[in-house]
Order: sequence, then structure tokens, then C-alpha cells
Amino acid sequence: MKPDTELKAIMSPKNQISTAAAYDIQLLFPVLFLVGIGIVMVYSASSAVALQRFGSDYLFLKKQAIFAVIGIMALVACRHFPYQWYRPLTYPLLAVALLFLIAIQVTDFGFSAGGAARWLRISYLTFQPSELARLALVVFLAYSLEKKRARIKVFSIGFIPHIFVFGLFAVCLFQQPDFGSVVILGALTGLMMFVGGVRCTHLFVSAIALLPVAIYYLVEADYRVKRLLSFLNPWEYPADEGYQVVHSLMAFGTGGVWGSGIGQGLQKLFYLPEPHTDFIFAIIGEEFGLVGVLIIIGLYGLILVKGIQIARNAPDTFGSLMAFGLTSAMGLQVCINMGVALGLLPTKGLSLPFLSYGGTSLLLNMASIGILMNISASRNT
Repeated sequence: MKPDTELKAIMSPKNQISTAAAYDIQLLFPVLFLVGIGIVMVYSASSAVALQRFGSDYLFLKKQAIFAVIGIMALVACRHFPYQWYRPLTYPLLAVALLFLIAIQVTDFGFSAGGAARWLRISYLTFQPSELARLALVVFLAYSLEKKRARIKVFSIGFIPHIFVFGLFAVCLFQQPDFGSVVILGALTGLMMFVGGVRCTHLFVSAIALLPVAIYYLVEADYRVKRLLSFLNPWEYPADEGYQVVHSLMAFGTGGVWGSGIGQGLQKLFYLPEPHTDFIFAIIGEEFGLVGVLIIIGLYGLILVKGIQIARNAPDTFGSLMAFGLTSAMGLQVCINMGVALGLLPTKGLSLPFLSYGGTSLLLNMASIGILMNISASRNT
């Protein structure tokens, strides 16, 4: 090929599209922006706690910055790992995620914090298997729904296997206990099955059948009943079950429109528990006000809209379902975390993607973005 012919080939529209799609800026920009805000806010929210507990106000800042670097590496790796290769990895991923969840209960590596055993600790490494379970479930559902699409309306083929796998994860998560993750995985399974073509009657009847089980679980333990009552009116329980929500709402109220200023919030000073993890959104509301809250919501909106666009334009059913599942999982986690912080949902121990402190959550969410970018770029090759 002559040099001028090679130059024309490189400058062709097809190659320009492929190069531009290498890292989808419309998706990458809001993600990196949120990660940057998260590093700053983790320091702001955790400095007092870290200084008191560990003697260094920079402890969580340093760790979150390291997590962010590793997360970016995961994003780049997953961007260049062909999403079609997840097909043969479906069942190994499921097995590893399930074994990790079981290991929390049956081995000495299980680690408890805040009254819940949700982590594995190996030497200095702490890992939350429920985050891997979410990714493994998305890959499995995308693979299985595509494989069975010709007979997806059959109850024993399109419904039972998928609910069975979800049930395995749910049983393990209930033992921790981690009801929040069960809710996300359950909603995610229902959404992906609906989009995948499973009969709506099967989904509706199963939801009605599971309702008594959910109600029994909620009222079976006194602390869950108190948590539900405090959700209905947290101001009646300001010293116990309603304490977190009351102080979260006070943070938003104090922030007003423009906020008190970065680093100037008061609720993080040993009033609001877990200010750098579950309730970091409240600290953002206090220090950046309504304006900051709307910016955060807007950034998440850009990610979710782009994720749905990628799902709609994916080259095949597997890529479409996987993109939809990853986007839905992220959207559900964002909605539940923000709903809890604003007193719109009962308290659940869920992190806010890209913002909350935590290596497992940040790593797997960044990996999910990399997978979405790979699906997006695949339609241009």
C-alpha cells in the first residue's frame, strides 16, 4: 500500500470514529469528575474521625486516592477487554462470587463492622463480595437471557433458572445481613428479565408471592421494626433508630442553597455516623448546598443516560443486556443511597458510587464503566 493510500485509510471516517470512541468522553468526564469530588469530600467528611481514631486526618484521603488510581487502571483494562469474552467467564464469575459470600460466614476471613459481616479480610486487604456478586449476576443474566431468548416465555426456561441464581445470592446476603444488596439484586434481576423478554405475568405473580416473605423479614426482628417506624417519622426517634436520618436532614437543611462551604460542615464532627461512606451525600448537601446536590444528580444523570444509549446501540443482545444491567445496578444504588440520606427510604448500608469511601465499590464501578466503554466502542469497529 502506498504512503498516501495509508494516510487516507487512517483519516477515513471509520477510523476517526474508532479513535474517538476509544474513551467515550461523554461517559468518562462525569465519572472522573465524580471521582475527583469524591476524593475531596472523603477527606472533608472523614478528617475528624480519622484523626480521633487513627491519629492522622489524611488516612482515608490517602486510601481513597489509591483506590481511585487502581479504579482508573481497572477502567482502562476493562475498556480494552472485549466484552464478548465475558460469555465463557459467566459461570466461573458466579462461582467465585458465591464462594466469597459463603466464605464470610464459614471461614476466619469474615470481617464484621457496624453489626454486619459483609467483608473478607486477607492480611491487609479488605474486600466486599456483594459488589462482585452484583457484577457476576449482571453477566449471568445477560448471557442466559440471550442464550434462551428463543424460549424465554417458557416459565421453566425464562424464569426459574434466573430466580434460582438470585435466590442463592439472596440467601448468602441475608446471613450477613445485607438487606440493601438483596433489594438491589432483586430489582436488578426483575428489570433485566423484563427487558430480556420474560413474561410479565411470571414477574408480577412472583413479586406478589415474595411480598409476604419480605414483610415477615421486616417484622421478624425488633430493630427492623424500629427502623421502619423511624422511617415513617424519624423525629419521634431522634436518639436511636431515627438518629442518622435526623442528622442527615439537618445537614441538608443547614446547607441551604449555596452550602456552608467546603470543610465547614458540622454534622461530620461526630454527629452524623458514617459521614464518609453511607451518608456522604448529606455532607455534600451541607457544604455545597442545593447547587452542589443538583450538580451531583446531573452528573449521575449523564452517566445513566449514556449507559442506556450504549445499551440501545449495542452490537448484540448480550452487549445490550449487559450494558443495561450495569447501568441499572448503578442507578439503583444511587437512588437508594440518596433516598436514604433524604429520608425517602428506610436506612440501608449502601455506598454512593464514585463518591463514598471504599475500595471494592470504587474498583468495580470503575470496571463497569470500562465495560460500558468497550460495548460502546464495539459498535464502531
